[in-house]
Amino acid sequence: MARKYEMKRRAERQEETRQRITEATVELHQALGPARTTISAIAEKAGVQRLTVYRHFPDEHALFVACTSHYMSQNPPPEPDSWTEVAEPEARLRRALAEVYAYHRRTEPMMISILRDVQVHPLTREFAEPYLQHWNRMRYVLVTGWVAQDRQLELLLAALGHALDFQTWRSLVRQQGLGDEQAVELMVKMVRCSMRD
Repeated sequence: MARKYEMKRRAERQEETRQRITEATVELHQALGPARTTISAIAEKAGVQRLTVYRHFPDEHALFVACTSHYMSQNPPPEPDSWTEVAEPEARLRRALAEVYAYHRRTEPMMISILRDVQVHPLTREFAEPYLQHWNRMRYVLVTGWVAQDRQLELLLAALGHALDFQTWRSLVRQQGLGDEQAVELMVKMVRCSMRD
């Protein structure tokens, strides 16, 4: 019985250590970016030895899997399928942008690091790809209901992509000083204007 308890306690300690390493990695990815995060820094932040990090995560890929899963479980991106409940396209866009901009605000520090490192760090690019595809899918959910000819459709998709983009939100809110609601209304007007002949 005592041996069984000790084995259970050991497994719990290992899981706690793994969790500390994962959380330390998330914090460092957010503060420094994945490209600048070292195993030594992770070990120091988690309060473990480098060898302990490698015992739990034999390579950087395994560490990215745990880190991404942990971060995304705490910060799931908006789900575009729920927007289809809103039939009128401008109202749907307004709801979508309100959710997206709240998400951008909540995840801003991490997104700054990821978008910088995706340009220079292959593993960051690999793990960002499904996330970027999710954002691209949002455009196609939002395009439904707008009456557009072929040429207009291309402009509409570009306008929707621009409105959803993190850098657009950051420019409007951080550089131009708009509130999220003002930014939403401006982007709704921009999309509406893109539909004019």
